[in-house]
Amino acid sequence: MTEVAAAAEVTGLAGRFAGRVAVVTGAAQGIGAATARRLAEEGAAVAVVDLTAERAAGTVAEITAKGGTARAYGCDVADYDAVEAVFAQVAADLGGVHILVNNAGITRDNLFFKMPKADWDAVLTVNLTSAYNCSHVAQKYMVAQKYGKIVSLSSRSALGNRGQANYAAAKAGIQGLTATLAIELGPFNINVNAVAPGYVATAMTAATAERVGSTAEDQHAEVSARTPLRRVGQPEEIASVVAFLASEDASYVSGQTLYVNGGAR
Repeated sequence: MTEVAAAAEVTGLAGRFAGRVAVVTGAAQGIGAATARRLAEEGAAVAVVDLTAERAAGTVAEITAKGGTARAYGCDVADYDAVEAVFAQVAADLGGVHILVNNAGITRDNLFFKMPKADWDAVLTVNLTSAYNCSHVAQKYMVAQKYGKIVSLSSRSALGNRGQANYAAAKAGIQGLTATLAIELGPFNINVNAVAPGYVATAMTAATAERVGSTAEDQHAEVSARTPLRRVGQPEEIASVVAFLASEDASYVSGQTLYVNGGAR
């Protein structure tokens, strides 16, 4: 049993998502994988979605090895028709759609004057349009059952970050989408929120460090020095906040973006 699972049992959270089906996109690694594991540890049946089912299989294996319920699904979440098809399959396989975590994302960092339009389009499509696609399909199930939780991943970069005009725009868009969906879907008992992580130690941030000629270790030290808690975040710490927003503990929280960044400003 993981420390997170043990903590969940001690605090009475082990069955918090019993009977719920959660769809987590971009769940092959990083924050998505940590979120899928956390929701499963608390009783959800989890659809682990990534670009291919093979990529998602590792997360599913981790969950099932600990007695959880999960299935791997391959889907290009930037393709609306593919999203519609995979949600139908999830509902048939697992018995519904109650929770959606929009986590899929990519980076294509560059200074704005050097940023190719293709990199702008790719980041906006994967990070923002995919959230539209998945939320638009998921809400059909949620409205019909008068219940749902949508949690999308924004970022501290939404406030502006050098070399990330595309990523910042997409993550700011997530916040606007979240606020608007909360207004429109609230009457159907659907909560919609976002989480905006600061720097988190993942494969994506390690790759970013390498692209700028640094190392993950050096970048961690630099970020830690300017973060009040004097360390970088871990995927499991973001997953715990996503789990809170997806739970009934947050039943009167909607339309919010919660920054999880160690106190950084």
